[in-house]
Order: sequence, then C-alpha cells, then structure tokens
Amino acid sequence: MKTKKRILTAGAWPYANNYMHVGHLAAMLPGDIVSRYHRLIGNEVIFVSGSDCHGTPITERAKRENVPPFEIADKYHKSFKDCFARLNFSYDYYGATYEGFHKEEVRRVFLKLYEDGWFYEQKNTQDYCPTCKTFLSDREIRGVCPHCGQISKGDQCDECLASLDASQLKDKTCAACGGATAQRENKSLMFKLSEFQGQLERLLAARQDTWRTNALNETRKYLEQGLPDRAVTRDLSWGIDVPVKGFEDKKIYVWIEAVLGYYTCCKKVAGERGAAVGDFLKDDGNLSTYYIHGKDNIPFHTVIFPALLLAMNPAFQLPEYIMSCEYIKTNNEKMSKSLGNLIAVPDLLDAFDADTVRFYAILSNPEKKDSGFTTAGMIGAHNKILVGGLGNFVNRNASYLKKKFGGVVPDGAVDQGIADATRALYKDAGARLEAGYTREALELLVDYVQAANKYYDDRKPWVQAHTDPAGFGDTTATCLYMIANMSNLFYPFIPSAMERLKGMLGLEAAKWEEARFTAKTLGEIGIHFNRIEN
Repeated sequence: MKTKKRILTAGAWPYANNYMHVGHLAAMLPGDIVSRYHRLIGNEVIFVSGSDCHGTPITERAKRENVPPFEIADKYHKSFKDCFARLNFSYDYYGATYEGFHKEEVRRVFLKLYEDGWFYEQKNTQDYCPTCKTFLSDREIRGVCPHCGQISKGDQCDECLASLDASQLKDKTCAACGGATAQRENKSLMFKLSEFQGQLERLLAARQDTWRTNALNETRKYLEQGLPDRAVTRDLSWGIDVPVKGFEDKKIYVWIEAVLGYYTCCKKVAGERGAAVGDFLKDDGNLSTYYIHGKDNIPFHTVIFPALLLAMNPAFQLPEYIMSCEYIKTNNEKMSKSLGNLIAVPDLLDAFDADTVRFYAILSNPEKKDSGFTTAGMIGAHNKILVGGLGNFVNRNASYLKKKFGGVVPDGAVDQGIADATRALYKDAGARLEAGYTREALELLVDYVQAANKYYDDRKPWVQAHTDPAGFGDTTATCLYMIANMSNLFYPFIPSAMERLKGMLGLEAAKWEEARFTAKTLGEIGIHFNRIEN
C-alpha cells in the first residue's frame, strides 16, 4: 500500500488594497488544483493563504480615501474571501495578517530569531521626507532604478524585476508629496541574510527539476549580486509591533511578516487537526511543499523565506516546488492594480459560471510564458470545449439512450485500447499535476475529450443500434466508461460541474483512479454547460 504523504500548498498573499484581478487568479488557482489532486490520491493536505493587510499600498490607499488602514484592508480581504468561495477554492484556511493568531505567532518567531542572534541593531541614514515629517518605507520612495534606468519603487523595480534597497535608487522623491527626500540617522534591526548565501546557492542547485525556469533564473541573478543584510523594522503606524526593547515604536517590516503567514496558517490548521506545525514543515522524506505565486514574488519565496526557515529550524523543508507563473497581459502590458488595466474577478463571477472562469484561467495560464486573458477568449473556450466537446459527448450518449432505449444501458465491453489509454492518462496527467504544471495536465484532458468525440463519430452508434446491437453495446460501454473517467479527471479543474455530472449519472465520488460505469439505467439528464452568446 502506498504511503500517504503530507502536502503543504502555500498560495501567495495578495495585497488587500484593491479588488482581485485575473492576474491574481492565474497565479493562485493552480494551488487549488494541485491540492485537490493530492487529496484525490489520498495524501494529507494543508492548503493555506491569506490577505497581506499591512503593506504600504494599504496605507497609501487609506490616505487617499481618508479612512483608517484597517477599513481598506478589511474591505478587500472580505472581497478576496468571497471570490475564493465563489470560485470553489478548497483552502483549509485563508487568513489575514491583521488577525490575532498571525500577529502573535509572528511576534513570537521574531523575538526568537532576535534572541538566537539573527538580528542586530544598526544605525544608518535613512530616507526622510521633510514635508511629510516622517521616515519613508521603501515603497514610499520613487527613484531611478540602477539596473534599467526606469522609474522604480524603493523595494522592487516593476520594469526589470530587480529586488532593491531604497539606497540604490537615484534622484529619490517621496511618493506621497513628490518632494526630494533627505537623509537622517535612524536605527533598525537587520536580518543577517548574507550569512545564508552558501546554503541558498546549494538550495538553488538542488531544485533544478522542481522550480520553474523563471524562479531558477531570478534566484540565480539575485544570488550573483550577493545577499545583503535586510532591515526587518520600519517606521510605520500600521502593522505588527516589534517585540524588542528599544524598538517598540516601530513595526515589523511586511516582507518578513507576510511570508511568515505560511508558517502561521499552517500551524493554525495543524493545531486544529491535533498535529504539530513541524509535521507539515519537517523535511523527513514524506513531505512535499508547493509555493504558488506570480513572477514578481519569486525572491521572497526562493531567498527570503528559505533563509527565515533555516534560521527558525534547520530541519524544516525548504521550498520544494516553486510554481511561479509568468504575467497575464492586456495590450502587451502586465496586468496590475497600479497600472489600472486589470480585469476584476468579482465582475467575471457576476457574469460567468465559476467553472468557466476556472477552466479558462488554467487553459490560458502563463505557466511558462506570458499570456493574455480576454472575455472573448473565455467565451470561445467555453463554447468550443466545455459545450461542444465535453458537454456534447456526455449529452449525445445519454440523450440517445434516454430517447431510444428509455435510459436502459445495454450490455457491452469497454474497448481495451481506450482503457489502456485512460489508465495512462491518469498517470501522465497526475505526473504533470504533481510537478505543478496544471495547464499541461488540462491540455491532456482536452485531447482526451476530442479523442472521445472522434471515437463516437467513427463508431456511429446511431447506426450500430439497428445493424450491430453487440457493437452498439460495446460502443456505449466504452463511451460511458470515458464519461465516468472524465468526471474524475476534470474534477480538480471544474469541481462543481463534475459533481453535477456524477449526480446525474449516479457515479461515485471523485478519485484519481480508473472508474467503471456500472449503472443499468440512466437517471434524469440535464444540460451540463449552456452555450454563451457573445
């Protein structure tokens, strides 16, 4: 009997400063599909994520709208949770960084890292806005990127994706008022990130087969620059208080507390199951970890978080699978909230069925290269594949049996070649999902549907029913066998539709294994997918 593995699936934490857009969806949905797959094969899964509620983007929006930061964060956190519920995400827990459990756990971990000697105090000059009379966080600073020469934020360049320290920018200005910044002395706690250079280089070498190409390239570039120590405290009014004497007036920098959300949420779920967080982090050979996010978050998952894990407990597994997608683009521009060129997920869900949105978000997923997302493309994929392919195959078989034979299923044998191909499909698609390539897996399933419709057309069961009853029985048995297996194979991608299909045909609950259609009669058959008119 196969040993049950433990799986930690960790989805990126979106900033709670605007509505979710399809770029977020493309980056995060693969985590749900991988989690569902692992549950189907019997593994024990913890699937977590949450809303990043303490970042500077929240405080910037709060200033513009003249409301407290919590009001902004809470509004969009609730919107995110509503979107995920409507999209049938199977999170074991979706949290928020303002929640009490997360805040207390982060403070506990932070203090332990300080006591273990991973933080040190440093006095240095820091960017200060004389007009606003405040020290500025990296995101509150604008300037010229030293790598590409474009205007950049102080923490990361959106143009070349370089991870920056504000001291590297030229011609710096305050993002709030536009005035030139000044340098004033301030004190910070610094994380000894530089001490992990060698261990992270070895990690990169060991993950050549499980990290996406973009993650390997971005991490290599980051390491080649040499890891600098990084400040872990900031002069902000909104965030988690620093639990170190002499720094009580500062907040924990969001880059450390947000990625620690994977740890805090995992600990919460594990505790509710009567387990220890180490059961889903300890690298004991029976654990696999998946980190799902967009390209612009790569360094935080391949450098920052692994260094924190090493500092917390060297026995913890460092990220095994990095599922970092490329960009969803609109008119050849990266879709983003700051650019204002986004397609909002709440609007899509008001207009389209959740399974349609899920299906197209994976079929067009920027898994290996940038891709586009359009409502016209989604409607086309829905009508061609879900209606004309999958739905058509189910309905033409079921409707013919109901109309001509009163729903009675004739005796027949499943075609051995198709049975062999189906078993191979479980293995091949499963391997793609286990490696984190959800689009590749879905494309294999779409090919299976096309082959099924071709088989139906080639066998002509509407003719066989009159001229070759035995052949008709074999064709029907084979088609119903394929439908039963489609309901399993497509389940991680479009779960609601597949649950409806199983209910209509009296099929067993989904499993990632070969299914047989055993019913002798068909129940009431409804429409599985309605055509969408432009």
